[in-house]
Amino acid sequence: MRTLAVAAIQTTPVANDLDASWDRFEHQVRTTRELFPHVQLVTVPELMLAGQAPLLDAPEGWTQHSAQPIPGKLTDMLGDLARETGLWLVPGSIHEQAADGLVYNTALAIAPSGEIAARYRKVFPWQPWETTEPGDSFVVFDIPDIGRIGLAICYDGSFPETARQLAWMGAEVIIQPTLTPTRDREMELVCSRANAWTNQVYIVNINASDPVGVGLSAIVDPEGIIRQQAGPGEEILIDVLDLDTVTRVREYGSTGLNRPWSQLARYGNRIALPMYRDGTFQPAPWMQR
Repeated sequence: MRTLAVAAIQTTPVANDLDASWDRFEHQVRTTRELFPHVQLVTVPELMLAGQAPLLDAPEGWTQHSAQPIPGKLTDMLGDLARETGLWLVPGSIHEQAADGLVYNTALAIAPSGEIAARYRKVFPWQPWETTEPGDSFVVFDIPDIGRIGLAICYDGSFPETARQLAWMGAEVIIQPTLTPTRDREMELVCSRANAWTNQVYIVNINASDPVGVGLSAIVDPEGIIRQQAGPGEEILIDVLDLDTVTRVREYGSTGLNRPWSQLARYGNRIALPMYRDGTFQPAPWMQR
């Protein structure tokens, strides 16, 4: 049995305070390690370590002010914490100050060795409100002897291409740090269930709690069933994901019925997909009017 014990901490940054947000994160990770020693991976919401403020209270220029280089002091601190606790860390996302001067919304995966196992730049920023530069590729990483994990961030989940590509790349679990303060959270949960079911993957969608987000984090299984869902306040979801369930569902079908990957393998090369000419998205004719 291949199992991954996860702790999804529904928490909130300390608004406009990078040091205090780090202190909160560090304390929560250490406390999780102490209370739940079987946990292997800890994740927190989007922009937790960027000290993101509530939507209407964010000061002008905070994205640039909070941006950090990768690697840098912050990733060194994350590496030290991972080594100390022996945990895999997916610490939400940060504002990454890139060498080209651009700022990205970037999720990291830190191995228990302290090394950066993966770096993913959010492909679909929530525009026009989010001003970071979009990334251009999806990312997976391997946890030895357990399985392959994909990274997504918040609004990425509203685009079916995200989960489909990650699953095609072999992801069995998608960790999706989120920061949603608005009433469309219900639709995000619909997308999480749909993405899990149509791609036969686990989705760990961890949102920020009040007052920065509206919470309602969820863990969804490969058949689209919500295993756990949080309320609006601070909360921790502990779960043990059986990755052999992904293998079973992909082989025998969701609820023993639906095998989309097998059908795509049989007929996919016959399907004309002009919207993806040359492997990239092409605007629809109606968008050019």
